[in-house]
Amino acid sequence: MNEEKGYIKFNCKWIKSEPLPFEQLREINKWRDKLYNLGLIGVYDNGIGFGNISIRLNNSEQVIITGSSTGGIKRLNEQHYTTVVDFDLEKNSLTCKGPIKASSESLTHAVIYQADPKIRGIIHAHNLDLWEKLINKIPTTAKDVKYGTPEMAKEVIRLFNETKVRNKKIFVMGGHKEGIFSFGKDLDEAGKILLQYF
Repeated sequence: MNEEKGYIKFNCKWIKSEPLPFEQLREINKWRDKLYNLGLIGVYDNGIGFGNISIRLNNSEQVIITGSSTGGIKRLNEQHYTTVVDFDLEKNSLTCKGPIKASSESLTHAVIYQADPKIRGIIHAHNLDLWEKLINKIPTTAKDVKYGTPEMAKEVIRLFNETKVRNKKIFVMGGHKEGIFSFGKDLDEAGKILLQYF
């Protein structure tokens, strides 16, 4: 699939299955509610949703992430989360398992988790004022690289290799207007970092 803004650009192998128990999603849903209420995750006037959130599942490489096109839904439930079980950057492919396809930014999330095993929570938010304030002042991906692509994932790897993103725990997507990522040892840390800039 190679679709425009708000939609999946990688090859998604979706294994449709039962949702995870809601108890397992309590922490991620708490932060998702907070970010939605602040307008950092939401929906544009044209109906396209933005923003997503994920956590590492226990001590595995698997990731629980919000599903595709869920940005505009006020309150999420277990039907709106899926588990990324595998990805291949070179093949631009990802396998997810759950009641919904994974978010369009899942490859970027996967690469951030891969870059540092201590990372256990990631937020992808949108805010124009914050984006304009932070672009090129904190680690920033190249302007010519589109979101949701292998090139974006490779840009994230570059940031981890060439900048202080590992310590700052936040970066701007230069070619994805409004796009900002924060991360941490859990969602509380990722959220606090984002909100201290916000």
